[in-house]
Amino acid sequence: MMPRRIELLSPAKNAEIGIEAINHGADAVYIGAPRFSARSAAGNSTSDIRRLVEYAHKYDARVYVALNTILKDEELFDVEQIIRDMYNIGVDALIVQDMGILKLDIPPIALHASTQTDNRTVEKVKFLEDAGFSQVVLARELSLEQIRTIAGMTTVPLEVFIHGALCVSYSGQCYLSQCLSGRSANRGECAQYCRLPYTLLDAEGKVLVKDKHLLSLKDMNRTDNLEALLDAGVSSLKIEGRLKEMSYVKNITAWYRKKLDAIFESRSEYVRASSGTTSFFFTPDPYKSFNRSFTPYLLNERDVNSIASPDTPKSMGEYVGVVKQVSSKAMTVAGVHQLNNGDGLCFLNESGVFEGFRVNRAEGNLIFPAEMPRVRVKTKLYRNYDQEFEKLLTRKSADRRIAVDMSLTGTLDKLHLQITDERGVQISVFRKWAGEEARTPQFENQKSQLGKLGDTPFRLRNIVVNIQGNPFIPASLLTDMRRQGVELLMKSRYETYYIERKKVVKNIALFPQPELTYLGNVYNAKARSFYVEHGVSVIDPAFEIRNRENVPLMFTRHCIRRILGHCLREKNRNIWKAPLYLQYKDIRLRLEFNCRLCEMHVYKD
Repeated sequence: MMPRRIELLSPAKNAEIGIEAINHGADAVYIGAPRFSARSAAGNSTSDIRRLVEYAHKYDARVYVALNTILKDEELFDVEQIIRDMYNIGVDALIVQDMGILKLDIPPIALHASTQTDNRTVEKVKFLEDAGFSQVVLARELSLEQIRTIAGMTTVPLEVFIHGALCVSYSGQCYLSQCLSGRSANRGECAQYCRLPYTLLDAEGKVLVKDKHLLSLKDMNRTDNLEALLDAGVSSLKIEGRLKEMSYVKNITAWYRKKLDAIFESRSEYVRASSGTTSFFFTPDPYKSFNRSFTPYLLNERDVNSIASPDTPKSMGEYVGVVKQVSSKAMTVAGVHQLNNGDGLCFLNESGVFEGFRVNRAEGNLIFPAEMPRVRVKTKLYRNYDQEFEKLLTRKSADRRIAVDMSLTGTLDKLHLQITDERGVQISVFRKWAGEEARTPQFENQKSQLGKLGDTPFRLRNIVVNIQGNPFIPASLLTDMRRQGVELLMKSRYETYYIERKKVVKNIALFPQPELTYLGNVYNAKARSFYVEHGVSVIDPAFEIRNRENVPLMFTRHCIRRILGHCLREKNRNIWKAPLYLQYKDIRLRLEFNCRLCEMHVYKD
């Protein structure tokens, strides 16, 4: 059986970050389209995306363009043009949410179903496969067993998130921002009301919890679950973060590249999905990049109690120690991490409020803050900005090379250089020449000259020299043959690079439900036409077209009752008088709990 190609998929806010993601081991990158991506602040020009595509394809890495918002009727003409542009510059696939795109007059570019399409069931994923999607991004909330079940009953490649920020709601099913501010998450404009500090009230207005970030989640980190995800049938492992900076993408991509390569060494049934091997000039560590502390997030049932981040929505970073002694201008820290001038440290103060300060000077475990905070002995300290680590990542921090084998054969009047890369692409360079016997052995010199691959993307793995006699070959001739060979190899690699096209749909599959509510996010006539064609008889317009009263604005597996020890399934629980409310200034949200589905639903009160 052929080994399964496994893709490490990294985010790119722009082309420069995408290129560094490739350098640090990504098999694919995803980047925002010029318009209409689910991160409205992360659009990119066609020329920049073209530059990224050309660089990625050099390593057989893919570029996916996120065009994953719901679309207005009057935007569809522009969307068609953007899609044609992406096809023409060689983009490998589009990540989409709006089914109206499938009804447009567009070239056969491959389509991936965004997590915004709410892909939680076998039926939904099977429908998307039958509708022509080449890859499906599963909902973050699925367990390993659910993923395994979907993989066993479908053939479409499955993509899952393995790292980064978590939406508290099922993706594509959150209308809180649209309802409260007119900024639609399904249009890439989420105002992140889930990161605000709320006070929890019971039905009589009694304060149960005051000023905590009760809808804010930790960040995902599935380092310890990578092999289990592969065994469950996942083929694409995705890092969240199209708004993240360069150092974050470098560090997190490198971290997962090393972890996956270690798995591949012992599991021959899995291989990486692109070419080249990356050498790193730093030690990657996810705790040194932005994080709200980590959770594997619902892969196993035991994870449900470890997903919340109620103290702060900001980065906690890495734990560095406890405060041992405090003076008027300095503090002594008991810990094992070296602290540096310029580090950013943070802590929870005696009131439970998150505070931070910058280290002006560090002398061993004695630190002098730029401005002395009020901090007590035994307070835990975290570092959310490592000055030396960040400085390291501003420089060249990785080098990616494609292995090649060379063979030089010939006689005193003709030479033949053959170069074969790790994908099996092979080229030949021939030269006529008039050679003379050398007085000393020439093999090492010939090998040295041919192996000078410099700033090309290649590295010499093996070389065989089999030339009649022991001729002296001028270095200039070998250099010229090597240079031409590298150029021909690059040209041949580009010419043989395979771009997947949209699957041909032979039969019209029926959508799993005959009716669609506002949760279907149908925002334009083309999308409506798509669903009608696929057997949906009742179609409500999107919430963005018509606000609804007294409907859930958020559906989430995060249960405030459970994390606070008041799960309705538990015995000996204290009974809070329902309904419960979240209050922030003039925002008041009502909470309802579906214990059968283990979900919390959020309403505007």
